[in-house]
Amino acid sequence: MKDEVREFVIASLQDMNYDVEGIEDSTTLGPAGVDLESLALADLSVRVEDKFGVRFGDDETESLALMTVGEFTSEVASRLAQQV
Repeated sequence: MKDEVREFVIASLQDMNYDVEGIEDSTTLGPAGVDLESLALADLSVRVEDKFGVRFGDDETESLALMTVGEFTSEVASRLAQQV
């Protein structure tokens, strides 16, 4: 499941006009990485919520920006596993 989530996240970033070349699991979503601003991070979160049915609270935005791509995909996969 984590691989499916990662593929979706990368495809979403590309669709949002971010350069996805060279993105690895260790790449941060925020500054010094993908460099998602709060609005773009919210957009990515909504896309993930719509696709996988997981929810992120408004208070999680800052912590999401500090995550790496790998941590974010693991978090989504973990929330999916809890739903089953």
